[in-house]
Amino acid sequence: MKNVNAEIVAVGTELLLGQIANTNAQWISEKLASIGINVHHHAVVGDNLSRVEKQFRISGNRADIIIVTGGLGPTEDDLTREAFQQITGMEMVEHEPTMKKIEAYFRKQKSNMTLNNRKQARVFAEADVIENNTGMAAGMMLSYEGTTWIFLPGVPREMKQMMTDRVLPHLHQLTGGGNVIRSTMLRFTGIGESRLEHELSDLIQQQTNPTIAPLAQNEGVAIRLTANAATDDDAAELIEQTKQEILNRVGRHYYGTDDQTLEEMVFMLLKQAGKSVGAAESLTGGMFTDKLISIPGASDVCLGGIVCYDTKVKENVLGVHEGLIRQYGTVSEACVKAMAENACTRLDADIGIGFTGVAGPDSIEGHEAGTVYIGLHDQSGKQLVKKYHFQGDRQSIRSRAVMKGYELLFNLLK
Repeated sequence: MKNVNAEIVAVGTELLLGQIANTNAQWISEKLASIGINVHHHAVVGDNLSRVEKQFRISGNRADIIIVTGGLGPTEDDLTREAFQQITGMEMVEHEPTMKKIEAYFRKQKSNMTLNNRKQARVFAEADVIENNTGMAAGMMLSYEGTTWIFLPGVPREMKQMMTDRVLPHLHQLTGGGNVIRSTMLRFTGIGESRLEHELSDLIQQQTNPTIAPLAQNEGVAIRLTANAATDDDAAELIEQTKQEILNRVGRHYYGTDDQTLEEMVFMLLKQAGKSVGAAESLTGGMFTDKLISIPGASDVCLGGIVCYDTKVKENVLGVHEGLIRQYGTVSEACVKAMAENACTRLDADIGIGFTGVAGPDSIEGHEAGTVYIGLHDQSGKQLVKKYHFQGDRQSIRSRAVMKGYELLFNLLK
């Protein structure tokens, strides 16, 4: 297999402004890895002719394959073709099949086509044109000074169709169709990134193939295992061997692989145990229940939730005794214990979970922002209450409380 490196360049000011996430680069990288092509750089450049041209020159000097997304539309700020033409001097022509499709679209819509739409049919005369079956702008593949350049629209569905139909088969053939690169994410809860890395330090230091990379994420920590092998099955076997070594050490914190979420695992464990859960949410305001009922089939395990943000709702709807709140306050172990128990009994659930605390920015009842109590109660009378101090803004404190609630449920059910 020819050893090549690739670079992905996204063109669009909206990406730099954060108005749109650059999901294209993530998707393309994953697909290139599956055919053994390493991506060494991601670049994002705004809709400015000189800056796009400069980025193309930088990319052309360091990559064997360059995939450019965006900047092929009809407007004045779509400048990808123009920037590449300034570098190469290549002639551009109108691609007749693409132009006919654009004209047919406007006829069907009974709308007058503005002249700038013809721009979407402009291609380099030397290019292998990639038909766009889901949009208008044509894609292109060509070679310049030993580098393969691929130009694709920025709209994800259009880009993915072109990559799948034409680009990936072409690149697989170009590189000799050799080794594959396969990655898997192992997901953990109840353990921090530093502790996880400490537990696996010798494995990480000795890593060769697969590589082991601990990652901190919003909903826990993860380890990315990446293997390089002759076949997909060989890569999968390498990953499985290393995975088992890791789980032998920290398996008690492991809950899933790749796109699995902690709430999905809790759902599965509840269903396997034939148990249901009901929630009483003050601090989290329904976020815990929302995550669970977003999973298809959640009605089998989630009987409902009571959002009891106001003290009177805690008393009159949930049934927390007024004297208890007067004595201990709403942000207390006693209150969350009663919330969890009453969620269990009033919703006729096997397990009740309660959330109370201070999301901030102001303190409540003498408790600073980030103070959180989470309680569990099951029908056998078993109870658990945990107190936490979370950092961050209001939303992050609430989100962390929800994930900690799922962690407590996961450990209880496991």
